[in-house]
Amino acid sequence: MGAFSRFARRPTRATAKWARLTLFLSAMGPGIITGIVDDDPTGIAGYSLAGAQFGYSLLWALLLTTVALGVVQAMVARMGAVTGKGLADLIREQFGAKVAVFAMATLLVANATTTVAEFAGVAAASEIFGFSRFITVPLAAVGIFVLVSFWSYRKVEVILLFGSLVFGAYFVTGFISGPSWPAVARGSFVPTLQFHLSYLTVLIGLIGTTITPWGMFYNQSTVVDKGLGEREVKLAQADAWIGSIVTNVIAFFIIVTTAATLYAGNQPADTVSDVAQALRPLAGDFAARLFAIGLFNAALMAMAVLPLSTAYALCEAFGWERSVNRGPREAPVFFGLFAALLVFGAAAVLIPGIPILILLILPNLVGGMLLPIILILCLKLVNDRRLMGQWVNGRIANGIAWATTGVLLVLTAIYIPLLLATAVGIV
Repeated sequence: MGAFSRFARRPTRATAKWARLTLFLSAMGPGIITGIVDDDPTGIAGYSLAGAQFGYSLLWALLLTTVALGVVQAMVARMGAVTGKGLADLIREQFGAKVAVFAMATLLVANATTTVAEFAGVAAASEIFGFSRFITVPLAAVGIFVLVSFWSYRKVEVILLFGSLVFGAYFVTGFISGPSWPAVARGSFVPTLQFHLSYLTVLIGLIGTTITPWGMFYNQSTVVDKGLGEREVKLAQADAWIGSIVTNVIAFFIIVTTAATLYAGNQPADTVSDVAQALRPLAGDFAARLFAIGLFNAALMAMAVLPLSTAYALCEAFGWERSVNRGPREAPVFFGLFAALLVFGAAAVLIPGIPILILLILPNLVGGMLLPIILILCLKLVNDRRLMGQWVNGRIANGIAWATTGVLLVLTAIYIPLLLATAVGIV
């Protein structure tokens, strides 16, 4: 009998392990997708420029932004699970309509410029393979709208998760490019800081493309849309941390790739297409194609997520129906905003002679400089014990989040006068 009892307990333990794994797999998605989509065309452009212009010397910033991103994304995931409301909802309820309108205007500016950049990524990647942007950009816009509008959130999430596997291309290009690993280690752990315009542009852009206002709104909204509650808080936070780590591992290999090829070969790139083309003689045709495929996939994923994050936030802020699980008839404003951003992004990229690289880099700067506004509101919410109960921030999380806000404010305060001085020819 005793032997039978011991035997009977084994499957119980195994079943418990499988149950925990199944629970985590059912909860994962919002954080991982948010993290992966951080490596969108604006991110790829920003990381590529960091490697091409400054070699391995900015890799140290990725270590710091990984920690900051993980803390921020875990915060908003926790707020979504505990309150059952999106970030825009909470801003309106806790701070009033005026603050909500200001926050939404900030988000709209950042997201509109970034949505244009995602279409610029489609244009750049498709032209590497010889296809006209006037064909691929409209097709991509229509395809993304149909996918999001007529499929449930769970189906869209599965497609995005599978699409994220394509980012493995950058791991491959990182090793194919033949980097100097001692130099990689030195750049990763020995911080360097330069106070000139080009360096600060890339540094602020690198932070702005990693920790994004849209990512905070999207993660929290999709935690709510997925139906995660207080019982799944720790799972939602783990999902957020996994996404944060994965996104910066991808960014690490993008910087390594361009540092080992373009920087080492003294071949500055003026466009993202130049990056892929320059890889051909330096790392082979296979690496160039992988880089372009990763860029195209990143653009498609971000084209779905960025406009969605804007539609979620605006509809939450003003009390309109919003959910991917609703159809266009049930949530007309939500899907109307989504469609309008797709049309705006596609139309902007199709303007003849539009500079693709500026479109890709500008959102990183805008996002980096506007991010402190959203971070401050978020920190006030997550530390409100009436709202969060036992799930308020701890001291370490608060310290990291406030330090991130402070660093961005200081960098912006240095950058804007330097930019203006350069523009009028003083520097």
